[in-house]
Amino acid sequence: MGFYARRVLPRLINHAMQQPPIRRLREAFVGAAEGRVLELGVGAGGNLPFYRRDLELLIGIDPSPELLERARKHVPWTHFPVRLEEGSAEELPFEDQTFDCVVTTWTLCSVRDPARALTEARRVLRPGGRLLFLEHGRSPEAGVERWQRRIEPFWRPLAGGCHLTRPVDRLVEEAGLITRDLETGHFVRGPKPFTFHYRGIAAR
Repeated sequence: MGFYARRVLPRLINHAMQQPPIRRLREAFVGAAEGRVLELGVGAGGNLPFYRRDLELLIGIDPSPELLERARKHVPWTHFPVRLEEGSAEELPFEDQTFDCVVTTWTLCSVRDPARALTEARRVLRPGGRLLFLEHGRSPEAGVERWQRRIEPFWRPLAGGCHLTRPVDRLVEEAGLITRDLETGHFVRGPKPFTFHYRGIAAR
């Protein structure tokens, strides 16, 4: 892993994910998680200030030790038990039916295998458990999608493997999760190829 991926990219990701529109989306979203919670791609811990105080446990997993180092700075200020672990969403080191909620925010775009990550999320959810997802991805507008496909090969190496064209709603359903609530649209301002979002809750 080169200097850009180890040192520059984590700083860029952290800066982008701390912008006020993104923080507002986080704050309005993750408060729905409850009980024992697993966050995929916890990154620099941008969601930690916005979880409800009565969580039984939050485990955050991320492949980047640099981002996890930043996330640990939030832990002393939380009001619930937190564990942060280095690892992959595609190979979760947890037993079946361990969690009440799995949370993923701006993560499925960059995991190597989103289908496997979502299958793993389903595996570790208890029966009736919920997946909360807030992700950007493929636009249903044909013109926007064409631009997403044109830009993606150049964008991925710069943005840590981030894909612009993943159909998040379809991936969730194909993993065997049942979507109960879904909103889509351009939730933040910016170029349309980068800002089409999916926000939803799916049940095991």
